[in-house]
Amino acid sequence: MTEKNQNDNNDLLILPPAEQGGARVDKYLSEKTPYSRSRIAALIKDGAVLEDGETLSSADKKVRAGAVYTIAEPAPVPDVFAPEDIALDIVYEDGDLLVLNKPAGMVVHPAHAHYEGTLVNALLAHCKGALSGIGGVARPGIVHRLDKDTSGLMVVAKNDFTHNGLAAQFAVHSLERRYLALVWGVPQMTGEIETQIGRSTANRQKMAVVKAGGKHAKTLYAVKNIFADGVFSLVECTLKTGRTHQVRVHMTALGHSLLGDSVYGKTPKAARSLPDFVKNFPRQALHSYKMAFIHPRSQQELRFELPLPPDMQAVVDAFSK
Repeated sequence: MTEKNQNDNNDLLILPPAEQGGARVDKYLSEKTPYSRSRIAALIKDGAVLEDGETLSSADKKVRAGAVYTIAEPAPVPDVFAPEDIALDIVYEDGDLLVLNKPAGMVVHPAHAHYEGTLVNALLAHCKGALSGIGGVARPGIVHRLDKDTSGLMVVAKNDFTHNGLAAQFAVHSLERRYLALVWGVPQMTGEIETQIGRSTANRQKMAVVKAGGKHAKTLYAVKNIFADGVFSLVECTLKTGRTHQVRVHMTALGHSLLGDSVYGKTPKAARSLPDFVKNFPRQALHSYKMAFIHPRSQQELRFELPLPPDMQAVVDAFSK
């Protein structure tokens, strides 16, 4: 029998010790709980499954005999989300899709503690229900995402045909996606970093470069400008894959975390003399500024480019000669 405990945030589903090992953990847990195998895999990806108190990093890990598995059940979400009249910065729109400039601070889709004020709420109002349903009620039209505090270009599908066509391009990494980041220090002028990225075993809310059990991730980067005698720099990052927090994790792994990224880095001692609006930048300084893809219906290439947002531009301007 499984056992349920209540904690401050959600229910914990605690399984008795495994009698024998060897099976894939997602298969084993789907047989022992009400969850489907795909749902278990999603929960593992979200860091919600523990083995003897340690976060599981991979759904294909083998069950260990005697291990106790714990699942942090997510809080229920509403069946229907309300359209909200929230202004959107639309860069391009036609009958199949739209491209927008997401502001920093906006959550993309509803989730625990964020049922209102999200991009999805705004899209439901703007598109009057004409969004792809592939993402489910919580993520209609959402083909990819940006972190809450990352700004810039996103593409949204209005119908399932377009969603499938865009998703196929994301799957083979044929879209062009480039970011601008303000990072501490100065990396080598050009380079690439290729690793596996997976859920951190030390903190399930973080991603990390891992030796095994993660997903292949590749980022090309080039220094665009150097400021304050090398205390920080502006770097262009080109994604060759699209992993959660990829730019933030990769730049941190290089020793050059993003300004304002309290999750993956910290302000260096060399920044002490900088103005507060630089050393205490209020978000990760990351902006999705270029995107190109093939329109699924017309088969024409669409290309988009945005300038730096005002907060990042203010930092650049303050140190430009």
